[in-house]
Amino acid sequence: MRLVSLTALIVVLLDQISKFVVVQLLGLDHRLAIDVLPPYLNFRMAWNEGVNFGLLANSTQLTRWLLIAVALGISAWVWLWIRRDGHSWISRLCAGLLIGGAVGNVIDRLVYGAVADFLNMSCCGYRNPFSFNLADVAIFAGALGLVLFGSQKTP
Repeated sequence: MRLVSLTALIVVLLDQISKFVVVQLLGLDHRLAIDVLPPYLNFRMAWNEGVNFGLLANSTQLTRWLLIAVALGISAWVWLWIRRDGHSWISRLCAGLLIGGAVGNVIDRLVYGAVADFLNMSCCGYRNPFSFNLADVAIFAGALGLVLFGSQKTP
């Protein structure tokens, strides 16, 4: 479980540090947009009160606390599931990514009332209208990894 815990801790720290630097120190919450390497990488401030792509965003406290409960419930379930003996190191790493990303976004909901999304990437003539954060990347990579490698057992 050390790998799961360490991975989750690193994800939470990287996510929260990146949000602090970009949102607070660079002032993205007031500037709303910073071109970093246009069009490939830009910072675009988006306060996400819902889930992916703003789904379920209706600005109610009930939704906020429901999403916090769901994220913590899924994280607890993954933690309990991965604790069982026999899971491969890659499964444990992916579980840590998912848990760390979920906790990073829960911290945002507790502190700001919404998730701070700021990464915006476009390419090849397509302008992406959505923003995301490092926690979202970790959640996606962890969930995909668990789907692909979750049934692998240690030899």
